[in-house]
Amino acid sequence: MPKNFKEEVFFSLIMAGLMVFVMAGYNVAMSDGFTAGYVLEVLKGYPVALGVALILDLGLVGPIAKKIFFSRIFKPEMEEKPAIIGIWISVLMVAGMVSLMSAFGMIVTANFGGNLVLTYLHTWIFNLFMALPLQLLIVGPIARTALSAFQNRGPVVDPD
Repeated sequence: MPKNFKEEVFFSLIMAGLMVFVMAGYNVAMSDGFTAGYVLEVLKGYPVALGVALILDLGLVGPIAKKIFFSRIFKPEMEEKPAIIGIWISVLMVAGMVSLMSAFGMIVTANFGGNLVLTYLHTWIFNLFMALPLQLLIVGPIARTALSAFQNRGPVVDPD
């Protein structure tokens, strides 16, 4: 887990960068299919979605998920298995990010046809079913490996 703000930003860049990229591809495919403009459509929305995701991750969802975990779920015996702590925080983060980013996606694409509540719930559940395993099985391990390498890098030597 990140130990300071610099590591938190690095970890969030990896995590959000990968999650937003894959989820953008997933959502474009779900709404438009794999058309000739698929890749361009994914890349076009990526920078804004990444910016929003980073702000939400670092400024809102991350702190709330950690507060909920450490005030309501955490038990001292969990310290013996740090992976359990990571999994719990990841699940809470995915729930929060899927909730907010699904709304963001609906706003950006002006997907307000029909029943707004049902459209949101449909979007939310489909995103949750994709994001949770993606986070737990692929992106989370990649981000933690990158963070570990970042934390264990040697001292930076000034060339002068």
